[in-house]
Amino acid sequence: MSIDTLYLPFARSCRGRVTLPGSKSIANRALLLAALAHGETRLENMLLSEDTQRMREALELLGVSIQVIEEATSVRVQGNAGLFQKAQPETLFLGNAGTAMRPLAAILAGSTGDFTLTGEPRMYERPIGPQINALRQMGAAVEYLGDAGFPPLRIQGKPLTGGYIELDGSLSSQYVSAILMLLPLLTHDSELRLTGDIVSAPYINLTIAMMRSFGVEVSTQAVGHYSVRGGQQYQSPGVYWIEGDASSASYFLAAAAIGGGPVTVEGVGSASLQGDKAFAEVLAAMGADVTYHERSITVQAGMDLVGGDFDLNAIPDAAMTIATTVLFANGSTRIRNIYNWRLKETDRLHAMATELRKTGATVEEGEDFICITPPSELKHAQIATYDDHRMAMCFSLLTFAPCGVTIEDPECCRKTFPHYFALFQSLLKNAT
Repeated sequence: MSIDTLYLPFARSCRGRVTLPGSKSIANRALLLAALAHGETRLENMLLSEDTQRMREALELLGVSIQVIEEATSVRVQGNAGLFQKAQPETLFLGNAGTAMRPLAAILAGSTGDFTLTGEPRMYERPIGPQINALRQMGAAVEYLGDAGFPPLRIQGKPLTGGYIELDGSLSSQYVSAILMLLPLLTHDSELRLTGDIVSAPYINLTIAMMRSFGVEVSTQAVGHYSVRGGQQYQSPGVYWIEGDASSASYFLAAAAIGGGPVTVEGVGSASLQGDKAFAEVLAAMGADVTYHERSITVQAGMDLVGGDFDLNAIPDAAMTIATTVLFANGSTRIRNIYNWRLKETDRLHAMATELRKTGATVEEGEDFICITPPSELKHAQIATYDDHRMAMCFSLLTFAPCGVTIEDPECCRKTFPHYFALFQSLLKNAT
């Protein structure tokens, strides 16, 4: 079977402005919160991608009216005014969208009906056990239809009361966000306490901030300890603007640090809810010039880039971009506390180590870290992308190597950023 490829030739520089598509993490949370809310919500800057399409299809099967307006950059969601009720069994196909599978599994456990959640084969390799354990503490009836601890799931939804819940927060912040979004809709007050080392904590804070925008409060007692009053109801804010995707911003900002710039990304800045805005701080630590504005970030090359030792547990998606950026930096780089990479669309730690070695880099792959030493001269490589959008996008930075790069299956970017390569190459065409 032939593999579609994209060859990116050597680009000496880049510059320009990029308007980012909406954040996948925010878009799918916003769709669900709007569906649960009282009233109609208009969601602006909606991301058009596979993952958000899976969420929209699922919500429509659950009876939610979603109307696309203004060339699909905005959608109008008629809220359900609470949890769902379905008289007939419903099967929801969620592809490989963790931002749909995890929160829907929680919400449907507290709804009324018989629900089956399915997905692509890779979804059946992505663990959900800690979240299901937490739901079962509340009395939820969830059955694994395949391997224990993994989708697909059968959920016999019923009213849940809440109470005291413990949840392992060391594998995915999506488990935490999913449980938090459910708790205010239950009849009793709840206390959620996380165990283990909390991964991607900024995404939990993002969820809490979004819940507040929809009229619901979560009290943070301490790190990893939350109190949620039961009997609350989500209320439509009328219009909710979806920030640009901060993880997607990383590719353009890194390109500027390598290729000179300046490049400005619009849609994410100092006021962003997303923790991945801190990616630019890592670039600054490596030697790039970074300027923050409220809704934009500008990067240009400063001094020569240098490697370093970075704990990037809080920004695991954007951290992948650092792994390719450091091929253009002096010295070795260690990226640590990133076990979470192994639980994503593919085992990203192993995939990244494998593909980086093709460029001539020396790579050490640990259980939760990767150490990268760039070669004296990068070699041309044909990069396998493992049906993982972020693998394709972060390796596009090798266009700044004289040998260029070939990317396999560039269309895998449709998951979150269908027009990525056209936009990326437009910055290169504008280079002087």
